[in-house]
Amino acid sequence: MMHDLNEQRIVESWTDNAEAWTRVVRDGLIPSRRAGTDAAIVAACDQSGDGPLLDIGCGEGWLVREMAQRGVVAFGIDVSVPLISRAAELGGDFAVVTYAEIVADGTVAAGPWQTIVCNFSLLGDPVSPLLAALRTRLAPRGRVLVQTVHAWTARGDAPYRSEWRTEAFDAFAVPFPTPMPWYYRTLASWHEQFALAGLRVVRLDEPVHPTIGAPLSLLFHCEAV
Repeated sequence: MMHDLNEQRIVESWTDNAEAWTRVVRDGLIPSRRAGTDAAIVAACDQSGDGPLLDIGCGEGWLVREMAQRGVVAFGIDVSVPLISRAAELGGDFAVVTYAEIVADGTVAAGPWQTIVCNFSLLGDPVSPLLAALRTRLAPRGRVLVQTVHAWTARGDAPYRSEWRTEAFDAFAVPFPTPMPWYYRTLASWHEQFALAGLRVVRLDEPVHPTIGAPLSLLFHCEAV
């Protein structure tokens, strides 16, 4: 029951916060993105290969547009209707799709895809069913790229254990109307989810802040076992 409620609240948050999120992304108001996480995921996509790319939880669509400008066939999906509406305003190929639909129906965003990206978009628990469904949509030698908060810096003052937490978006320059539950994962928990999904981590990047040297994120490069 707690799992279902939190998953519902995540969806509600991205619906309610769509306008605020679009603004902070397009106005460059997220320091960690400016410092290196955007560049890191673009570089990882470039290194993954030239085939088609699927962006899971694409938000307002910036990565799809960036990769399309680089000549990559890119498709973005998100559960938030207003976010997909904003994404489509600037061009690109987008659709409203839920994670549950991907898990339940292999014909949804079937691919095959050379690159499947989950860029700060795996927020619930468990994520292994979704990752397993994505694995089946990979082209031969394709990769699933997962960028997420760094487990050590995102821990804050809380214990180092996997658990549900709440993001109130207080650090953002724009007010967000609805807090969002999200599942904090340790490194061991991430590796467990990948293993359950039939994926192996072939590379792990840790982008760091260019001036203070603190880790900005974890970026997993995964292939099918």
